[in-house]
Amino acid sequence: MKKMNLTIWMLLTLFSSCQKDGNVNESTNEIEIMYVMPEESETHEGTWLQWPHHYQYGMVYRNSLDATWVSMTKELVSSENVHIIAYNQMEKNRIISLLNAQNIPLTNVDFKVYKTDDTWIRDNGPIYVRDRNGNLLIEDWGFNGWGNKTDALTGLLIQSDNCNKIPSKIASDQGRTKIDLTSEMINEGGSVEIDGKGTLMACKSSILNSNRNQGMTQEQAENIFKKYLGVTNFVWLDGQAGIEITDQHIDGFARFGNSNTIVTMEQNDLLNYDVQQSDIDKLYAAKDKNGTSYTFLKVPLTQNNVTTTNGTNLGYKGSYVNYYVSNTKILVPNYNDTNDASANAIIQALYSSRTVVGIDVRNLYENGGMIHCVTQQQPVE
Repeated sequence: MKKMNLTIWMLLTLFSSCQKDGNVNESTNEIEIMYVMPEESETHEGTWLQWPHHYQYGMVYRNSLDATWVSMTKELVSSENVHIIAYNQMEKNRIISLLNAQNIPLTNVDFKVYKTDDTWIRDNGPIYVRDRNGNLLIEDWGFNGWGNKTDALTGLLIQSDNCNKIPSKIASDQGRTKIDLTSEMINEGGSVEIDGKGTLMACKSSILNSNRNQGMTQEQAENIFKKYLGVTNFVWLDGQAGIEITDQHIDGFARFGNSNTIVTMEQNDLLNYDVQQSDIDKLYAAKDKNGTSYTFLKVPLTQNNVTTTNGTNLGYKGSYVNYYVSNTKILVPNYNDTNDASANAIIQALYSSRTVVGIDVRNLYENGGMIHCVTQQQPVE
């Protein structure tokens, strides 16, 4: 195990055995940490992407998103490996042609041919954790289409069976131990943020919800997160179930920029983004496991409502908070908006050793997500 990871583990274990302060639910005392999830900015082996296809939502959907995936791949290949999931061999060949057309080197790109339902690998993909010996394992938290939601256009149940199998397929292909948590908790990756020092931030609405975890209490959820993610301190917002398809994932409006900084928005922008005032108050009052208040880096929403590349006005503004941290690049959602440059500059100030790159997500945003939602990190061994 790397010294840094061992140190984090020892600190977490020591902390869990010490007298509790007001930030930690005392019930977590009784639960032993078994695994620790590396924070996103730790060095990656690579990034996983599920490439859009036409088998679920048609050609117009697929074609409207290709450019975003090409741009992400172009930036990531100079930073780390890129693991692309293609629906079938025909789609793999098509993706290779798209990348070749943009002269994107494939040296650091590999492909897995797995059937998928959609692109949201942050929510359905593998969660990599380390055990006490430093071994990298995959946790499978299950995926049921954000609580068996129906598609807004068709009225039909969102298909999730293919995406639900992705962690198992990756674990099998990598010869890696998989920890099956599907009977313990359904939890999408976008539901939780960790600061890498023992704190987890989440909205109850997307976890303690009968459409994922019927009857689960906050205490039970905290015990599970402590055991399997290695966290002992919790920043819980209420969130709003039913406000959108994810039941308000945290990663759309609040992220840990580092162990002492939360990246979010000003109050008026959070309200505009449908965050309740009571949750804004809780967010701004958040403290780490030592009882120290976080500092806040506040990024604006877009100046204007987002308009897709075909001219469709979505009727709502875009968030820059849903960015992705790779080894050398920060991929920030951009919207061809006046505020793109200023948002990029604000985020760049937090990541002096990495380069911020804007990725056009206008068409992706029409479908409910941004960059963080469609990426998943694989840490180094």
